[in-house]
Amino acid sequence: MSFTAFDYECMASALQLARQGLNTTHPNPRVGCVITHEGRVVGSGWHKKAGGAHAEISALREAADKAVGATVYVTLEPCSHHGRTPPCVEALIEAKIARVICALEDPNPDVNGSGFQCLLQAGIEVQSGLMTAEAEELNSGFLMRMRQRRPWVRIKLAQSVDGHIALANGSSQWISGSEARADVQIWRARSDVILTGIGTLLADDPSLNVRNSEMARQPTRVVVDSRWRTPATARLLSLPGKVLIAGLDENPIPDSLSETSADYLGVTSFEGRVDMSAVFTELGKRGFNEVQVEAGAALCGTLIQQKLVDEVLIYQAPVILGGGARSPFATPRLDNMQDRVHLEWVDSRRIGKDLRLRLKPVYSS
Repeated sequence: MSFTAFDYECMASALQLARQGLNTTHPNPRVGCVITHEGRVVGSGWHKKAGGAHAEISALREAADKAVGATVYVTLEPCSHHGRTPPCVEALIEAKIARVICALEDPNPDVNGSGFQCLLQAGIEVQSGLMTAEAEELNSGFLMRMRQRRPWVRIKLAQSVDGHIALANGSSQWISGSEARADVQIWRARSDVILTGIGTLLADDPSLNVRNSEMARQPTRVVVDSRWRTPATARLLSLPGKVLIAGLDENPIPDSLSETSADYLGVTSFEGRVDMSAVFTELGKRGFNEVQVEAGAALCGTLIQQKLVDEVLIYQAPVILGGGARSPFATPRLDNMQDRVHLEWVDSRRIGKDLRLRLKPVYSS
């Protein structure tokens, strides 16, 4: 199926609109829409937040009667079901749209091709597959939750040129520069969950919040703590936002901890530790799309071993920490090169004096 240069231009604009909802649409996908008539844009819109108008509705309102016979460019298949708002396909049909060009099909079981089917039955031409990779990237978390019933898991770490995240004594502040630390806040803001382990909590007492007063919400902070050792005085328990502590259901929760504002998730063990697959499944049930892991080598190593990591975000500083310093992933020693974990490059760029690397693990079947 071929698309014109104008088609690409319009879909690129729709994707740019969708990005404006990067931090606000939870648990919904980020969607943008552009409407054109006779080669001219007559309406545009984006989904701002759950419960608000979808991108197609905002664009139709702007287009008004110019929508008759128009072409709609939308980054995700229009919905066909009643949720907090009526189906977008009904509005498109009522507006007498002539054609819909979409980036990708919505894997949500409530949609999953039915939106396209409704449009086709109404005599509206439908084309899909324009700039699909860009649309997938924009909604990696939502799509993962729809397809595999768990969030997209991203590990964030700062490391030295020689591949270490801390000195032998655990000191790690600060490996990366101020610009990199500011960039981390952007990635936190788009996440639904910031997750750490009890080791990091006890060693650093982190806040794990977004340091931006304009944020409408704070990500939920999750602590993986098999024996419920989180101190009631932990800093993150005193800050705005929700805290969830995930531990082994076989271990009792101390009274001092149960009296805090935190929620608790008891799960079964996997090889003596918290079953992280079960944790992510539960986070998916709660509507969380993206999880950013900011933890130590033990938890990060476990996630890599269990093939639960979808992306690794590394801030590499131009420093050397030397012998005995700590590595980012505590995994078993490999004696065979065939067992190494492969990653593919997504992006690399300078952030201040540091280099930000984005990679995706490539797991063997």
